[in-house]
Amino acid sequence: MSAARAISMPGGTHFDLIIQNVRIVRPGLPAVEQGDIGIAGEKIAAVGTGVSAPTAGRVIDGKGLLAFPGLVDAHMHTGIYAPLADDAWSESRAAAQGGVTTSLNYIRSGQYYLNKGGPYAELFPEILGLSDGRFHVDYGYHLAPMDRRQIAEIPMLIGRHGVTSFKIFMFYGGYGLHGASGNQHDFLMIDPDERYDIAHFEFVMRGVKDAMQQYPAVRDSISLSLHCETAEIMTAYTKLVQEAGTLEGLRAYSAARPPHPEGLAICIASYLAHETECVNINLLHLSSRKAVEAALTMAEAFPTIDFRREVTIGHLVLDYDTPAAAEAKVNPPIRSREDVEYLWDALLAGKIDWVVSDHACCRHELKVNTSRPDDIFLAKSGFGGTEYLLSAMLTEGGKRGLPLHRIAELTSSHPARRFGLAGKGDIAVGYDADIVLVDPEHSFTVKAAESESKQGYTPFEGLQLRGKVRSTYLRGQLIYHDDKIIGEPRGRYLKRPC
Repeated sequence: MSAARAISMPGGTHFDLIIQNVRIVRPGLPAVEQGDIGIAGEKIAAVGTGVSAPTAGRVIDGKGLLAFPGLVDAHMHTGIYAPLADDAWSESRAAAQGGVTTSLNYIRSGQYYLNKGGPYAELFPEILGLSDGRFHVDYGYHLAPMDRRQIAEIPMLIGRHGVTSFKIFMFYGGYGLHGASGNQHDFLMIDPDERYDIAHFEFVMRGVKDAMQQYPAVRDSISLSLHCETAEIMTAYTKLVQEAGTLEGLRAYSAARPPHPEGLAICIASYLAHETECVNINLLHLSSRKAVEAALTMAEAFPTIDFRREVTIGHLVLDYDTPAAAEAKVNPPIRSREDVEYLWDALLAGKIDWVVSDHACCRHELKVNTSRPDDIFLAKSGFGGTEYLLSAMLTEGGKRGLPLHRIAELTSSHPARRFGLAGKGDIAVGYDADIVLVDPEHSFTVKAAESESKQGYTPFEGLQLRGKVRSTYLRGQLIYHDDKIIGEPRGRYLKRPC
């Protein structure tokens, strides 16, 4: 919608819902246009001024609120610290509360999640069964091949289940989820003759590249995501930090997992992508200046690789001096305020492709060691935040002059396009009627007690945000309105590309 235009519908036209009098935010279009949205059969059927029809199921007044496309939170970890069915129910409520209508979740075999190993031919139908009827938003999964057998399953996962995105955790070969660790075979639940190392990463890339050749019609939707940190350097630095004993909390954890192994891992992964011709690469949750600079350098060095760069709202808002302390432990770590501002500079310069929550609900009784609550190395990694994604972007981005249409790109259209969700990410005719109504003038204070998440705390506690989600529509159905979840879970599994 380059300009508002009147809509004259032919006789007999029926809308299930008309949302009138909203300011429509669309990716790629700087102008925010006053207009109406007509919805029929779960799809957007008309966008413009004066949308009307002889009959309409409902007509609501949007009261001049901003209308954003439903957010695509492309990095979540539903089921990591709680049973998947339970986590899906509660954390998708938090997603709807924040205007998220599509939840894409990283999941794998091994400890946490299902706490079992084996082929995805057996595990993924179980994942789908546990998910069915539990999500309040539409959902999909990224899968991590942990052994040779799972690499061989990549074509099956694409063709049978519509899983088109895969992941490598580069640090798992010699470092644990929460800190320096021992037997990785037990943690990853792989056979003793398997090794989760750089050679395995290469073979995953070759498997993804071969799958792209096997499915040429959907090759642009097939991609590989990487958590880039090198285990060997982090293990050495963890020992140094713990022996010195001069740092505490998040400063200690950042020093134990410093930025340069993040940058080094990006360089290693990028060269392997070049070597294997695995051309669609997503560099996840870049946390530091060194990481972003390495990513940009690799993009220049290997122009045939289509790199995409991701940051999280946690790394854009929090620094390692936040009073949240261990509650804000995450991988990669929360960094310095200088790194935070550099991430914003890169984002404003168009060098970041999307922003996510990396939502991993970890209840307080699991998060912090009860006998040694101040020991950052004993705390678990990860925290929730999907419910604050849009409001935090409006607040912090607004301070820095980030246009609304860029927020829609970073939180919706860009991840939708990359991950094969052609019907998501825009307010345009033919798209799913995933719409978020936001009051940009409403300020509020983050309080964990008001979140739909079962986490029970948030490292964002006390943050002053501007821009309150009033209503969330999933395929034309109201699922959240004025601080309440509406109805039973109606999220659908997204078999991609779709």
